[in-house]
Amino acid sequence: MSAEQQSTHEIIVVGSGAGGAMAAYELTRQGRKVLLLEAGRDYDPKTETPMFKPNHAAPLMGASTVDKDFGYYDSTIDGGWTVPNEPYSSAEGSEFLWWRARMLGGRTNHWGRYSLRFSEHDFKGKSRDGLGADWPFTYDDIAPWYDKTEALVGVCGTNTGLDDMPPSPEGVLQPPPKPRIPELLVAAAAKKLGIAAAPMHRAVLTKPLDNRAACFYATPCGHGCSIGAAFQTTTSLIPMAKATGLLEVRTNAMVRRVDTNANGQVTGVTYVDKTTGADVTLNAKVVILAASACETARLLLNSKTDKHPQGLANSSGQVGRNLMDSTGANLSAMIPALQGRPRYNEDGHTANHLFIPWWGHKAHANKELDFPRGYHFEIGGRFSEPGAYLSGQFQGYGKDLKQQVRQHYGASVGFALRGEMLPNDDCYMDIDPTLTDKWGIPVARFHWKWSEHELKQVEHGLKTAKAIFETMGATVGELPKAEEAILKGGQIIHEVGTTRMGESAKDSVTNQWGQSWDCPNLFVMDGGVFASNPHKNCTLTILTLAMRNSSWLAGQLAKGAL
Repeated sequence: MSAEQQSTHEIIVVGSGAGGAMAAYELTRQGRKVLLLEAGRDYDPKTETPMFKPNHAAPLMGASTVDKDFGYYDSTIDGGWTVPNEPYSSAEGSEFLWWRARMLGGRTNHWGRYSLRFSEHDFKGKSRDGLGADWPFTYDDIAPWYDKTEALVGVCGTNTGLDDMPPSPEGVLQPPPKPRIPELLVAAAAKKLGIAAAPMHRAVLTKPLDNRAACFYATPCGHGCSIGAAFQTTTSLIPMAKATGLLEVRTNAMVRRVDTNANGQVTGVTYVDKTTGADVTLNAKVVILAASACETARLLLNSKTDKHPQGLANSSGQVGRNLMDSTGANLSAMIPALQGRPRYNEDGHTANHLFIPWWGHKAHANKELDFPRGYHFEIGGRFSEPGAYLSGQFQGYGKDLKQQVRQHYGASVGFALRGEMLPNDDCYMDIDPTLTDKWGIPVARFHWKWSEHELKQVEHGLKTAKAIFETMGATVGELPKAEEAILKGGQIIHEVGTTRMGESAKDSVTNQWGQSWDCPNLFVMDGGVFASNPHKNCTLTILTLAMRNSSWLAGQLAKGAL
């Protein structure tokens, strides 16, 4: 046994994305030593981002491929829905797409950076309609931590007064960018239907913060951000934690299992050093799993022993269950009023400056809707860099064809529906009985089926989108059926719930602090702990929970409770 195997690390964190990096930041800030393990390779966004590379300079004009799901210049290095040497499977009759990041910083390198707080409605959905599960705390409990996270991360937006968008204290939010012309047209049309548009809250700096610069509205966020304006842990939390002198980072460390002793308590982890192929065993006082919801569940299920025959931390049988993604559906239209308008720079901070938050809480309370949970619309439409795809029906060639293209450029508007999914018994992950990855680790197997709740929600969303488009003067045509329009499970990359928190060890995996009921020195700090999956992007809440729960953990360590 090597000296390293005999030594004990205070805290090991698995995963360097939102949850893992925030845990490392908060714990080192409070004087705790942390070893951070990342399965992917090292990544330096200051030198590796192709920020100023145009689509026309790339193969296929930058179009997406199997290796680059979001285009040739996407900042994701070795991840995606297909990762070499790392298969996964779907059960018969199921299809699920599992997106993984295999790089330092995890998914924070590519995420949309939409940063919407969950509201009081979101944390207590079951109390309201009897479906799913409540979170084991209230909005008021987490609100101060949202404040701290928004200020640290740097979120632009405004307080809207809308019941789906809880306010932030004065001075916390940075100013939002000005709405674009297509967004203003959408807002005016939606208002006629009694639906409000609002500035999207986004983790993009519009003012400098610490050593990160403000966005200069020139390059796509998906290329990566060497100036740190678009939030990712590689330009913020990880460097901040390293600056304390208390953080060690090891990349290419694929954790094989969480180790336990004869009493079933956690002693550390064993990982594969992907550069040598050798296994390395580490002892630790505390282990924090933040590898992403399904990767963490896979680890726990693969860590079964005689003391934990169903998998580690799984006495409830809930590890891998309650798998949820956001619903997704798209609808677009050509807007006559936008055709042929004068050209100007409409880049902004890449994503939508305005969006349409959920407006139906009162309708739900009055039982006026035939589906239980809400959705929002993200708005696409602007003068943007051309790519390999061009929407519209064009005929002819030469000068006439070019004129048609110019007339339509910047005149298409798209709505991306993102909605809440409820957990159901048909959606879960387990371990494939035969398939393993390159390192002999059994892989995840997915079971998936949308319920009538989600299909009716999408049906309502498509009809609403059509009504807004028609108010704008567009011709939409016949809508697709919800079963055809709804995107595949995993396609929105918001999978959560597989190690959900709760108030009882009987029906949840962790308590409200992300602490395993079965193993007190094992914590989960990724989206797996979500008790529900509101329609809002999950990353802000992952960051917030990780800060809150790591602060609690530091307090427990300080008083010797762990």
